[in-house]
Amino acid sequence: MTDYPLPKFHFQVEMGTESTSFTEVSGLDREIEIIEYRDGASPEFRKLKMPGMEKNSNITLKGGVTAGNNEFFDWMNTVKMHTIERRDITISLLNEEHEPVMVWKVKNAWPAKLVSTDMKADDNNVAIDLIELAHEGLVIQNEG
Repeated sequence: MTDYPLPKFHFQVEMGTESTSFTEVSGLDREIEIIEYRDGASPEFRKLKMPGMEKNSNITLKGGVTAGNNEFFDWMNTVKMHTIERRDITISLLNEEHEPVMVWKVKNAWPAKLVSTDMKADDNNVAIDLIELAHEGLVIQNEG
């Protein structure tokens, strides 16, 4: 096996039992907040830094608009006060054999924002929708 960086264009997104196509995925980051503390009786004039709460960004998915595909609109319509359909999502970076090498497991995701494509009479690009997902945690696994 050759050690080389993987290209980022070969990936898949699984929502439950089905795989969905997207052109772009972003926001796969985790951050630990920093707590600064200094004991008033400490002889040193500096603060201690300790790990605090974990903070996750919203995940943004961009994908082509297809006729008759209302999956995200229907999911967005499930959002009501105190009720929401939450889904676990798996995002995988794949190797040449289409096997997962890096896997991001997203816990309890729900649609926080949906942006429909812009339209322009003099543009011939593909229509792209954007969905932003809030979630309750992200686990990163290196399968390689």
